[in-house]
Amino acid sequence: MTESVWDYPRPPRVERTARHIVVRHAGQIVADTRAALRVLETSHPPVYYVPPADVAVPLQPTPHQTFCEFKGVATYWDVAGVAGGAWSYEEPASGYEGLRGMLAFYPSRFDECTVDGERVTPQPGDFYGGWLTSDITGPIKGGPGTLGW
Repeated sequence: MTESVWDYPRPPRVERTARHIVVRHAGQIVADTRAALRVLETSHPPVYYVPPADVAVPLQPTPHQTFCEFKGVATYWDVAGVAGGAWSYEEPASGYEGLRGMLAFYPSRFDECTVDGERVTPQPGDFYGGWLTSDITGPIKGGPGTLGW
């Protein structure tokens, strides 16, 4: 079954997924879970959030933070030698409490990210962290000329 990113809501929706999420880097498994949450937002492929118990490598907080109008202040993490490779919402905004402490990974910064064994294509652009798989259709926000969408 395919999903169009244009059918995703705004503000974004958080939902549980049993899909198998794996992040690999430098010959090691960084994260491996079947207990992820995914965030769905208009024009973006899903972003998967992994429980910290399913992250197999140490995390180092960075001083970098950003603000999402929906989810609140994001904290960034260095992971497996990847600077700012993951982020979390340690004190998420109302309605997004389920994301508290869960970790999202930029697929563009790791050697391989998969969903149910399928290698992910990173969402275009440097800011976004969506995971594009063959069951997701667009057009997708993030590439040149799309930032105003």
